[in-house]
Amino acid sequence: MWQGLKGKDCENYSSDLRVWVPTTRLYAYPDAIAVCGEPQFVDDEFDTLTNPLLLVEILSESTESYDRGQKFKNYRSIDSLREYVLISQRFPSIEKYVKHGDGFWMLSDAAGLDTSITLESIDCRLSLADVYDKVNFETE
Repeated sequence: MWQGLKGKDCENYSSDLRVWVPTTRLYAYPDAIAVCGEPQFVDDEFDTLTNPLLLVEILSESTESYDRGQKFKNYRSIDSLREYVLISQRFPSIEKYVKHGDGFWMLSDAAGLDTSITLESIDCRLSLADVYDKVNFETE
């Protein structure tokens, strides 16, 4: 995914960097973050980002409900956030929510290893075959 940032004024960050949601006073640790332009931090510790453009969560059985619900509700109040991406661990599926100018969030999804999805905020097309490379899905 992050190879799509090459040559752009964007940075990616891992889950070691937290995000501040001022309206709910939440500190959250997304699985991945993209920022385009100058990253802004809460203080001089540079460990709490305030201007994410794209947030990515890898869904697990224990966090899926929270990631889809209250966490996303909190994230939606971040002014700079334009895209929220949920990646399934159980099967090849990626969902993305894109914020439109009126504050409306639109859902798109892709399922199956033969599909792809475009992350509009960073202008990057993701092949699910690449995202799930070397992942073995157990049949239930």
